[in-house]
Amino acid sequence: MRPLWTVLAGTLAAVLLLSGCGSPAPTERAPAGPVARVSFEPGPDARDVNPTAPVRVRVERGRLDEVELTNEDGKQVPGELAPDGRSWKATTELGYGKTYTWSGSATGDDGKQVSVEGSFTTLQPERTVRATINPTDGAEVGVAMPISVKFDEPVEDKAAVQRALTVQTSVPVEGAWAWLNDKQVDWRPKEYWPAHTRVSVSAKLYGVPYGGGAYGRADLTTDFTIGREQIVKAAVGTHRMVVVRDGQQVASYPASYGEENDPGRNTPNGTYIIMEKNPVEIMDNPRYGYRDVRKTWAARFSNHGEFIHENEENAAALGKVNNSHGCINLSAADAKAYYDSALIGDPVEVTGSASSMPPQYDVYDWLLSWDQWTAKSAL
Repeated sequence: MRPLWTVLAGTLAAVLLLSGCGSPAPTERAPAGPVARVSFEPGPDARDVNPTAPVRVRVERGRLDEVELTNEDGKQVPGELAPDGRSWKATTELGYGKTYTWSGSATGDDGKQVSVEGSFTTLQPERTVRATINPTDGAEVGVAMPISVKFDEPVEDKAAVQRALTVQTSVPVEGAWAWLNDKQVDWRPKEYWPAHTRVSVSAKLYGVPYGGGAYGRADLTTDFTIGREQIVKAAVGTHRMVVVRDGQQVASYPASYGEENDPGRNTPNGTYIIMEKNPVEIMDNPRYGYRDVRKTWAARFSNHGEFIHENEENAAALGKVNNSHGCINLSAADAKAYYDSALIGDPVEVTGSASSMPPQYDVYDWLLSWDQWTAKSAL
């Protein structure tokens, strides 16, 4: 048997040999990567991006040297580099159904450069829907004029559309949007507009999902002005049409309203607006046996067929008898005077009639109470 001290000595020698004499072998380290980190919005390879979504590139621990965003045709998207060089954003909306590609570079705080690269694709709608807005730019309109946005197709997601609509006024005005049907949303004030109010409307409809695969085709804007306050007071039983301007009566014309004993010929109660003006209007009413009747100085106030117009053939009834087919008849001179003073959007208040107009024609905004109106909002 070997002595114990011999075994220990052998072990000690082995340890000395391993931990050895001299320096340890050098360890190799991988070179440090660039510290700059680039991020994108939308993310890399994103699909079905809404073209109105924010489009940005950012860098952490570095600065952007240059950034370009181009579509598949090589057209560059306008953009803006932040003053600190750490972000870039597109300054215009993108197109539907397009692929956009990033290019450029950033330099990190360590002096090392990294690439700005990647791509994403915007959504392709099943269809885009056209809209129009009224009043048009630069118009001067009456104090009852509603703002109307109409669509070529029915809108399913009315709330999404309504959130894209804004109204700004030069003086405070309480008002609300209401959907009159699936293709029309109107804004009207609770009371008549204050005279001389300036109004700006923005409809940011591009990129808005209407539902059913449809999206807004384009944004709309309009800037218009409310004119002086002029109101027609059409009290049927008085046989006169009174015009009140800025709170003062300026005219009282002998008139003939609709035949009171025939509901089909009444001038119905309600608050209307002047919708259009024509120096000559050709009128037809086959139910009552007339066609191609030419009347002058015609101001339409209802799509049911009511006008304020000249009717010299009915001169004997003016101021005495109500015998028209629903229109407000005036003499030629009075009809011309009123026609010249009227603005589209002026209110016409008919009272004292045997019947009232149902709220079903395309301009019935003022036939609804305020509670009825606000109940038609989608929000």
